[in-house]
Amino acid sequence: MPPENLVERIWQELTRSTYDRHHDWKTPALATTGVDGTPQVRTVVLRNADPVSWALTVYTDARSPKCAELMKSDTAQFVFWSARLHWQLRISTQAKVHTSGALVDIAWLKVSQSRASKDYLSRLAPGSLFLNDVEVDQSSQDSQNMQDSQKGKDHHLTVLTFAVQSMDWLSLGRDGHIRARVTPDGRVAHLQP
Repeated sequence: MPPENLVERIWQELTRSTYDRHHDWKTPALATTGVDGTPQVRTVVLRNADPVSWALTVYTDARSPKCAELMKSDTAQFVFWSARLHWQLRISTQAKVHTSGALVDIAWLKVSQSRASKDYLSRLAPGSLFLNDVEVDQSSQDSQNMQDSQKGKDHHLTVLTFAVQSMDWLSLGRDGHIRARVTPDGRVAHLQP
């Protein structure tokens, strides 16, 4: 059976991972559906975990393919693994892409003071192709629309927020594995591992 305080424990670990750079859950995998319908997975940095609103936050460049993907299909899934806890956590979410507004302004105030700011100030979009040190323009219409939305700003920081729809928690143990589904209403359903 899952522990009685499972929901609280999961959120404690998620929250801790946003300020403990050595926490296993600091850099989960984020899966989206590509604009061409193919699965896309990449590692992201978890910036915020809110147990009250059941939301996760990630920063990215507005020109990143994941923005266009999430604007086309807002469903996404995170996968977290902790070797210390022997826990896997899959979180199904609904995403929102914020290219401007208070969330972005507050995030930029934090990021602009760090070395990471250069990632959002580059004139080159993430994944730009170089041939003999010359950039090759491969921007799609979605990427161009995203760039247009950034006009007048000196950075390309975008905030992605993810409303948690459900969590699939798995604890691996020598005496057997334990698995549960957790939903925002606080229900924990014991599952066959």
